[in-house]
Amino acid sequence: MSAAVLRRLVQLFVGLHLYGLGCALEVRGNLGLDPWDAFHQGVSRHLHIAIGTVVILVGAAVLVLWWPLRQWPGLGTISNVVFVGLAMNWSLAAIPYSTSLWARVPEMVGGIVVLGVATGMYIGAAFGAGPRDGLMTGFARRTGGSIRLVRTLIELTVLAAGWSLGGTVGIGTVLFALSIGPLAQFFLPIFDSRANLDRRERSSGSAPSLRSERVPRTAPRFARAASRPSALRASAVTTDD
Repeated sequence: MSAAVLRRLVQLFVGLHLYGLGCALEVRGNLGLDPWDAFHQGVSRHLHIAIGTVVILVGAAVLVLWWPLRQWPGLGTISNVVFVGLAMNWSLAAIPYSTSLWARVPEMVGGIVVLGVATGMYIGAAFGAGPRDGLMTGFARRTGGSIRLVRTLIELTVLAAGWSLGGTVGIGTVLFALSIGPLAQFFLPIFDSRANLDRRERSSGSAPSLRSERVPRTAPRFARAASRPSALRASAVTTDD
């Protein structure tokens, strides 16, 4: 195993564990969850099982939907299904619940920022999209709709289901919706393994490599564009759906 692949693996699993931590911080903040976690929490309350366990079960169910959409999981996809839920349960066991708003607001904001960092890390590792992102891009490709429209419809449906099941919806939900895109866009170039490889090759005087693995089409649009060599990236952003 090369040092570059090992570095990507470490980045992937650190990112997934941070994602679980960010979700746990949102739950402890209790001021509103992102759409999927509101759904997970609602299901958790009805089934009386840990929310992280629900994350794993829902992730596995969503992954089954990839088959008719002709989506193919990568190592990152399978790892996402398992490790985010486990990390969420571990983090919730370690973080005490507080009734103080002075503690809950930083937990909410910190959770969203951690989720932005984690998204950049696990997508930048380029081992495959998470199951929910793959569902979004798969539906977009099969229906011909835009990713923005398909994502909005899926997340509104999930949010409505979560709210009806008793999931927490509030200011944190709105803040997540407004900030997660810009946060991921900011952190992805920092952790983008392909762009970092190009920079190292340019600094050493060699031509940028085009032989490295591409981020699968299941990854979000901004992830696929950022994963390409910088010389191609500008045109990619304008041509991808």
